[in-house]
Amino acid sequence: MIIGLRDTDITKTVTVSKTYEIASKKITFESGKIALLANGSVVIKDEDGNYFLTTVGIKEEAKEWTDFFPLTVEFQEKYYANWKMGGNKYSRREWKTSEAAILNSRIIDRPIRPMFPKWTINEAQIIATMLSSSWTSDFGFYWVTWASLSLLLAGCVDFEWPVSGARVIVDQNGKMKFDPTFEELKTAQLDLTVAGSMDAITMVESQGQEVSSEIILKAFDFAFDIIKEIGKAQFDFVEEYKKHYALPSIKLTVKQPNESIKDDVKKFVDQEKIEKLYRLGKMDFHHKLEELAEETKEHLASSYGEEKMAEIGSEDIFDAVYWTVKKYMRSKVLSDKTRLDGRQLDEVRPIKTEIWILPRVHGSALFQRWLTQAITIVTLGWPWDIQMVDDMFEPEAKKYIHHYNFPPFSVGEIKWLRWPSRRDVGHGRLAEKALEPVLPSMEEFPYAIRAVSETMTCNGSSSMASVCGSSLSLMDAGVPIKNVVSWVAIWMVYDDESGKYEILSDIQAQEDFLWDLDFKVAGTTKWITALQMDCKIKWLKLEVIENVFKRAEKALDQIRTDMTKELSAPRSEVSKYAPVILTTSVPMDKIREVIGKGWETIQKIVKDFEVDVDINNDNWQVSVTAKNREAWKAALEHIISLVKDLEVWDVLNWEAVKIIMWTWVIIDLGKGKSWMIHISKIAKQRVENIEEFVKVWDHVEVRVITVDRAANRIGLERIVKED
Repeated sequence: MIIGLRDTDITKTVTVSKTYEIASKKITFESGKIALLANGSVVIKDEDGNYFLTTVGIKEEAKEWTDFFPLTVEFQEKYYANWKMGGNKYSRREWKTSEAAILNSRIIDRPIRPMFPKWTINEAQIIATMLSSSWTSDFGFYWVTWASLSLLLAGCVDFEWPVSGARVIVDQNGKMKFDPTFEELKTAQLDLTVAGSMDAITMVESQGQEVSSEIILKAFDFAFDIIKEIGKAQFDFVEEYKKHYALPSIKLTVKQPNESIKDDVKKFVDQEKIEKLYRLGKMDFHHKLEELAEETKEHLASSYGEEKMAEIGSEDIFDAVYWTVKKYMRSKVLSDKTRLDGRQLDEVRPIKTEIWILPRVHGSALFQRWLTQAITIVTLGWPWDIQMVDDMFEPEAKKYIHHYNFPPFSVGEIKWLRWPSRRDVGHGRLAEKALEPVLPSMEEFPYAIRAVSETMTCNGSSSMASVCGSSLSLMDAGVPIKNVVSWVAIWMVYDDESGKYEILSDIQAQEDFLWDLDFKVAGTTKWITALQMDCKIKWLKLEVIENVFKRAEKALDQIRTDMTKELSAPRSEVSKYAPVILTTSVPMDKIREVIGKGWETIQKIVKDFEVDVDINNDNWQVSVTAKNREAWKAALEHIISLVKDLEVWDVLNWEAVKIIMWTWVIIDLGKGKSWMIHISKIAKQRVENIEEFVKVWDHVEVRVITVDRAANRIGLERIVKED
């Protein structure tokens, strides 16, 4: 916001603009031209015609009653940016937020939020708007940078460090590239989005084609160098901006813990009382923590008196107890490697699985790790069930869809059931990333696939359970996945003073408030398929990430071994309840013979054999879907016969369409052609009346006995079954 801006001064305002070359790309930062009343606003432009706006709004009046930082992040897709009308013919307005926009909002939120003081209670809003796009990339990672720069220009002094984002790929030749295009992403062996400050990586989102940790670490290094470049550019642009405008100053309100009671609480909440919180179940742990806070309140009341207690809220007491317990438990992890539930630092919770738990669905599996349990259900659809994703960019066909649900009963709560939350959407997409690299191609397995993970009970890592359960349910459904994918959450406790840290495997809910780093790793025996990381601390060296990978590899091997004891490979056939689908490739010059004039032939196949036929225009594959194997087999054989060059002794099943002069039966060859069987070739004995053996519209099994290609003539005989 330009300080003191008035309508009469608008013609005197200066647009601050500067171009930076980052990783061989020229990127222009701009401010002071549009969105002048936002607390902070930044435009990014490049040489390809991209024009993106990010604004920040912060209310100086605090929400005193809130117990979380009320930051909202919105990513706006504007269809006009890509010349699209958008919507449908009844409403052309952008309406429901697309999945891509939700995921981009999360990409911005996750690295920006931790850079504010923890108990900030000012309402804040970041809006990222794509106004003009070159169609080459979704540019989601850029918005992290522009949100950070907008906050710096807004004078938000409590926002720590500039944060930057970078998306890089490693191609099939091992070459790394910044800001990949959609086309380059299709063939990349690693797609890595990283956010960080000048001295640390703070967020990671990644998908890999079963790549090694060595490749990923090199990509981290490459991305981090770019992040530092962009961070320097942010600092430089702020200085450039200050040459023209004074920075405003926004002071955030941060809930401060009641320091006056901390020492007294710490004396009362001693080691003996805290040790009673160890080795408890999820609900018992939270109940005991609340009981401890109530005991502490009663103790303080007995020594403070009514007047002083009136100044202290129950929330202050609980916060002090929480802080004391957290500090003790973190120190126990660092000093003697003791976890809250008694496990070793690298110990994974025991796993239980049950395959085909739902008998009438196409595939299902229960994956349980102590209390955390998820049932994943797989549905196999017809080729035209593939989801078309219609957002700002070119419509994308999704063969595999993974949905994640987190109902309130899974954590013992009572809430309204509403549409999937942003968290649900994010976890679903993360599971898709983990499993997509091992799925068969459409040519290998011509089904649309939908997996739904229903979280039944949650005690931490439910998203991990959904991935493991999905691997099992896909195999149960007969989907020929290339490898089994397992997933684990690795976390870290770090001490600022000593620099000491410990890495722990497989987080559960009671421990969730202790971590500084949450690193989710999915992989196969060939290694990594997906990553997600969030970090609460400013310090994170690549050395730590390398150690995380070592710990994750061990945990994933154990999880994979335990989860595949009942089913270790895909079933040889799909469920009897699934549609029967098979494909065949048709030469491009023969496809018209399958389609026919005005789609006449294909419509006849659908009607005669009671099947559905789908033709892929990209590779001319014909998919036949039927309710039973008999109809499916007959239709497919018929299609093959339409495109096949006939040879002597070929056996075919065609339809009699006419009888001429009681001597000839005209057979429909299905290619807009027909041929005749003479009465002498109808049966082994002498035939007086053809209709005793063949009637019009009968399907007649015939054999080719002569082929004259020069004259385009064939000879047929009816096959007579032996009695």
